[in-house]
Amino acid sequence: ELLAHTYNHIHGVSITGLRFFTVYGPYGRPDMAYFSFANNIVRGKPITIFKGENDAELARDFTYIDDVVAGIVSSLETSEPSGKRADGSKPPFRVYNLGNKHPVTVSDFVSTLEKHMGKKAKRNYVPMPKTGDVPFTHADVSKANRELGYNPHTNLDEGMKKFVDWYKEFCKGA
Repeated sequence: ELLAHTYNHIHGVSITGLRFFTVYGPYGRPDMAYFSFANNIVRGKPITIFKGENDAELARDFTYIDDVVAGIVSSLETSEPSGKRADGSKPPFRVYNLGNKHPVTVSDFVSTLEKHMGKKAKRNYVPMPKTGDVPFTHADVSKANRELGYNPHTNLDEGMKKFVDWYKEFCKGA
């Protein structure tokens, strides 16, 4: 973001930065937790769920892909052309959070996945490594809502159902 801001300031390059919060859905990356959890549930293998300090549950602002795509399209439709203007002003440097606004614990996420997979996961809770991730994410999307009209509408249950329906069709026999 700092480098992009510099290019905006010096060269007048129109910049929009988008911060995605734990995006999930069909055609996702197989290395992402939700996808590997689904693979392990189907194969009867354990899934690893990290716990924070004092056994605290990790929570994420899981965001369904269709909501993120709507935010991306809106950011494109509202961007300004690059280049310094006749009055010397520059196009804005914009950064938006695209998330769901409703963090859920990883355990609740897995429970929703289990519900739609029709099979229980073998859960293995382990402490978060010291070099691990943050314990909690929560997107403040107020600026994206105000300036882009961004309003995520897919709740976790609906999004996981769509993912699992796709997964069962796409990954059958794999």
